[in-house]
Amino acid sequence: MTFNELDLDEGVMQALEFMHYNECTPVQEQAIPPVLAGDDVIAVAQTGTGKTAAYLLPILSNLNRYRYPTDAINCVIMAPTRELAQQIDQQMQGFSYYVDASSVAVYGGGEGRDFAEQKQGLQRGADVVIATPGRLLSHINLGYVDLSQVAFFVLDEADRMLDMGFYDDIMQIAKLLPSDCQKILYSATMPPKTQRLAEAIMWQPTMVKIAVSKPADKIHQQVCICYEPQKVDMVIRVLRQFFSGKPDGFVRDELLHNPDKRVVVFVSKKLKVKDVLLSLRKKGFAVAAMHSDLEQREREDVMNAFKAGRINVLVATDIVSRGIDISGIQLVINFDMTHDPEDYVHRVGRTARADADGESVTFVSANDRREMQKYAQLEHFLEKKLDRIAVPEELGGCNVEVPALQARREGQRKPHGRSQGRKRTSAKAKSSSKS
Repeated sequence: MTFNELDLDEGVMQALEFMHYNECTPVQEQAIPPVLAGDDVIAVAQTGTGKTAAYLLPILSNLNRYRYPTDAINCVIMAPTRELAQQIDQQMQGFSYYVDASSVAVYGGGEGRDFAEQKQGLQRGADVVIATPGRLLSHINLGYVDLSQVAFFVLDEADRMLDMGFYDDIMQIAKLLPSDCQKILYSATMPPKTQRLAEAIMWQPTMVKIAVSKPADKIHQQVCICYEPQKVDMVIRVLRQFFSGKPDGFVRDELLHNPDKRVVVFVSKKLKVKDVLLSLRKKGFAVAAMHSDLEQREREDVMNAFKAGRINVLVATDIVSRGIDISGIQLVINFDMTHDPEDYVHRVGRTARADADGESVTFVSANDRREMQKYAQLEHFLEKKLDRIAVPEELGGCNVEVPALQARREGQRKPHGRSQGRKRTSAKAKSSSKS
């Protein structure tokens, strides 16, 4: 389906034409019509499926078509991290180029003047507020944020926000919204706590569910099943082979700083990041870390150095990985097994972008039954076995096999079917109109 077949506003269509956006992704095709119609919508779709446009385009269309106040906040978009908030804000600038809609991004980690600029935008009533929960609550608690006229409330990556402990913050914000506010929730998965949140704030939502896509064919996916103490040595071995292009891993030290090769090492917990960072730095790799404890300026410095090739190995947590969108990453290493297949697809999808080739290596702890079971589930999802990297005898070897996948228990919660949802007219009775 093309965007021309959807009932989008003319100004939005001009922006899409200028940006050479023609074909809808599946989530855009299915989610845009019910959002335009005023339904509450739950969309289960992974990162990289075009989900941001799937809610921004219909919201901007309705803001441009109908009468909404020029001096009030009309839309609030919640995001788990400042990186995602920045990405949404960037897309907002592009999609709203021919639309009379203002926006402000509200997140922490900046300087004092950033807070002042956010305050000014909130007081003036930006049409679209893109915010992390904690920072928006900080402004709300200072008494100058009015959410009484918000018409659209979006939760992007809701499962991530709940994993980060934002349930109470989200509920506190939701209670300040008008009762007829349209709710839109996007999530890569729908665990019970995300379902409970949806039930608490939404009314007969339309369900859109997009199947998780498989990793790109051009990614050479590999796995190394080893014991936990062997992981660091095996990562070093994989990196040396990668930089040298030789199976024995021999490489001159100056090639470890090759600016044309970039690697991301994903670690499940930020407490492990420092250990992995120090181990790689001792071996001569140009390496830096990215995790949620870094200040915003520190993150930007690291990312700029990584883009420029001054750093070519980045050790990152999953939360921060959502902000990594850099071309030229040739290798992704999962230091730990991912929580679920969606996370795996997201991680390895950092490589082989724009039809390029890429590699991924996933490490699985042979002495961790849960990790082994998760890997068995991943093989089942991928419908294939990954090429296995053997642990050499000088590192102790490892001959543990992948366990058989256990059958799912009966009585699991089934996904919701598509519902009719409520219908509301998008043209709300507002006292003032866009100029």
